Amino acid sequence: MSMTGGQHLKRLREQLGLSMRDVEEASFALARRFENPELHVPISRISDIESKGVLPNIFRLFSLSTIYGRDYRDLCGFYGIDWDAIPSALQCAQIPKTHLFSALRNALNLKVPVVVDPAFDVRRTTNVVRMIQKWGTVPASFLSQLATTGHTYAFVGTEDFTMYPIIMPGTFLQVDETRAEIINEGWRSEYERPIYFIETREEFICAWCKLSNGQLMTQPHPLSPATPRVFRHPQEAEVIGRIVGIAMRLGDWEPDKMGVKKTPARLN
Repeated sequence: MSMTGGQHLKRLREQLGLSMRDVEEASFALARRFENPELHVPISRISDIESKGVLPNIFRLFSLSTIYGRDYRDLCGFYGIDWDAIPSALQCAQIPKTHLFSALRNALNLKVPVVVDPAFDVRRTTNVVRMIQKWGTVPASFLSQLATTGHTYAFVGTEDFTMYPIIMPGTFLQVDETRAEIINEGWRSEYERPIYFIETREEFICAWCKLSNGQLMTQPHPLSPATPRVFRHPQEAEVIGRIVGIAMRLGDWEPDKMGVKKTPARLN
């Protein structure tokens, strides 16, 4: 049986060697320090919180967090509130107007890659998640979503012009692995046409696709110097998923700065 939030708080207090009286006195000092009587936590309320399932309000959570030397988010976690889940939950609240985002300004304990496979080559299109050998935690927003269920992330190689100019070399991709079925029709423009992330025996490819009679054709953008390719499906090529998001710099992309060959004349 899992512990309740109050039981977690009681165990934490006892591990620190604090009595209820110690906690009350410390909370009273906090109330005086900040001139806020709501920060005071009397013994009777501590007992109710620990044994009767009474929920502490935000003021008392602040006091307990300060007294126990634990992050406020950790105490909220005792009650099932996961602050690091905010990025994946944002889609539940659709805000119609453009706005600044600060929901994770002070986010903690987010997963980031700390050891990357030395074979990682930025010139080649890659499944980024597979190149990460070790994860760590640092205060950085959103990066924990690299571990989001159902999605993987990819990097378009600095020499990969397959979807140029819609997707530039050096772009980061978000790939929805639950949408791996190839759609052969139904779009009205190239911007609506699904783009897929493909894994072959030798490399990864980001491109439009067409599937027919067990043959998977990757179709580059018409302005790209890349050529269509045909693979047996699924023996030679597997559809990892559909591109649902990108992070791409605009306006300052130059081949020379990225260490790639000059763009072919027909692209000028």
